[in-house]
Amino acid sequence: MLRWARAWRLPHRSLGPSSPSFSRVPVAPSSSQGDTEPRPVPLAYRLLDGEATRPPLVFLHGLFGCKTNFNSIAKALAQQTGRRVLTVDARNHGDSPHSPDMSYEAMSQDLQDLLPQLGLVPCVLIGHSMGGRTAMLLALQRPELVERLIAVDISPVESSSSLNFPNYVAAMRAIDIPDEASLSSARKLADEKLSCVIQRLPAGLHGCRPRLPGLRVAGQRRHETPGFKAVRAAPCFCTEGLRNA
Repeated sequence: MLRWARAWRLPHRSLGPSSPSFSRVPVAPSSSQGDTEPRPVPLAYRLLDGEATRPPLVFLHGLFGCKTNFNSIAKALAQQTGRRVLTVDARNHGDSPHSPDMSYEAMSQDLQDLLPQLGLVPCVLIGHSMGGRTAMLLALQRPELVERLIAVDISPVESSSSLNFPNYVAAMRAIDIPDEASLSSARKLADEKLSCVIQRLPAGLHGCRPRLPGLRVAGQRRHETPGFKAVRAAPCFCTEGLRNA
């Protein structure tokens, strides 16, 4: 259930087809990255086929998520709209490679490398939480790749959070699951170990496979505002859930 929706800027006269003139926006790198250009990694993805003449839909998951979070909605949208739908595992998540660099700049660079390779530009970019921040940065750095932007449960401004990410990650790293344990047993054991730290599991935690060292860095940086110095001059929609994790 949605509590509010906010359009950060909609300079076009309507949401119909348009041909905006794009220019790249210089974005200041995060302090931990300095001037080093992020090196992209080959992301794992799932692509549902559709009409090549229409902008595809691209889903980016949140910190505790992975591409399988969007399986049902991706299938439904592909069937209902006839568009191509892409779901992606961010670096250090799901089936994507691991990397010590978990910056928004690096995650944006991964997509800048992947989307043109797949012929999925310009696209409708839909990002949840951490994925929303990545989507916003990508739209600023490479606006010609993004036709429309939808950010869910995240804003382009710095905000506080009730989540205690360091404790979550420490608790997950402390779990010792036997190799021979079944999936159901492993989940039960994880629930028991995490119950004292996490009263209500963040959406997408079950079934995700993030790399914990990278997740720890990402959690610490989740609420960074990665150099947002400008507002994208194209359709952008931000929405927040009624009960956010």
